[in-house]
Amino acid sequence: MRKASRLFEIIQILKLSRSAVTAQNIADKLEVTVRSIYRDIAALQAMRVPIEGERGLGYILRPGFDLPPLMFTVEETEAIMLGLQMLERSGDSSLMRSADSVNRKIAGAVPEPLRRSLQSSTLYAWGSPPQMPTDFELEQVRTAIREEQVLRIDYRDDRGEVSHRTIKPLALIYYAQSVNLVAWCELRLAIRHFRSERISQCLMEERFFKGDGDRLRAEWTRAWATTSTPAAPA
Repeated sequence: MRKASRLFEIIQILKLSRSAVTAQNIADKLEVTVRSIYRDIAALQAMRVPIEGERGLGYILRPGFDLPPLMFTVEETEAIMLGLQMLERSGDSSLMRSADSVNRKIAGAVPEPLRRSLQSSTLYAWGSPPQMPTDFELEQVRTAIREEQVLRIDYRDDRGEVSHRTIKPLALIYYAQSVNLVAWCELRLAIRHFRSERISQCLMEERFFKGDGDRLRAEWTRAWATTSTPAAPA
């Protein structure tokens, strides 16, 4: 987690807490060291964020401090909350954790009447999670997509035959039954779809395709616009 994101998370944790929160508790939630939290608290205090407390006792955020408000209408907020519920059934554990974090941030930022309305649970996303890979997390794939980093995978086709592929990951499609990875395949020299649950190994290469991702995605989306099968199966 980048420092800027971590500082924001610390403010949210303190804002939503009714009592003092220890550095250890914050560190556990953010999966960092206690020493990092001490440094972050000091940095926030230096920026005049009104955090009070000390090591060993815990920290509180003095009333009156707030981040810029989220300028969403009721309908926009409901749309976000429904989208978060859909992420909750995606089966992607890291996205599910992120959805829960966003949910808490919205609850801490909106006025009390709207908060009560959102927590009354009038909108639902239903269905069973799709099949997911068992040997790796999709968070690793999303990171490779963002960083435009080459992946090496072992892929089992619908006949059970395994092939070794080197790919440039471009996008993830979350279907009801599965999650498909869209990628440029160096073996086929074309864009292919890979069902994530058929990938038995996923390793990051020390190679990147910086600046090429947008071009390949544009090629893929143009194909999507002209046919119902924008990329052939792997």
